[in-house]
Amino acid sequence: MNDHALDGYEISTDPARLDADRVHHWLSTDSYWAVDRPRGLQDRAVAGSLNFGLYESGSGRQAGYARVVTDHATFAWLCDVYICRDDRGKGLGTALVEAIADHMTPCGLSRLTLATKDAHGVYEKVGFRALVSPEQWMTLGLIDPGPVEI
Repeated sequence: MNDHALDGYEISTDPARLDADRVHHWLSTDSYWAVDRPRGLQDRAVAGSLNFGLYESGSGRQAGYARVVTDHATFAWLCDVYICRDDRGKGLGTALVEAIADHMTPCGLSRLTLATKDAHGVYEKVGFRALVSPEQWMTLGLIDPGPVEI
């Protein structure tokens, strides 16, 4: 995939274009979900995922990143969506997520899921919505069980 996102930017799934140092820095220092994520763990996550890079067209500088964990048949999980602070406010996050949804649609997936604490509006623009039946979903926290309601 090599797609035009917005004027001056393009999206690619070419793993050779990823700036792994930059992506690791973004996620491990400036995200609430992956702070202090070790580089080795990040590299394993990238290796086992479909990765999307957002690049400045002229310079090739990476301006955003997202990855999808999927079997390309029934299920996909969108995660690690990040737009460089210098590039925010231009609609790039929405454009990146739209391109990912378009890329995954031909697979015939039942669903593309994600979790977010603070970017619901970005994803709603693309068509994401809250779980219809959250009581059907469960999670097993192997390292961190997450918040427990009392």
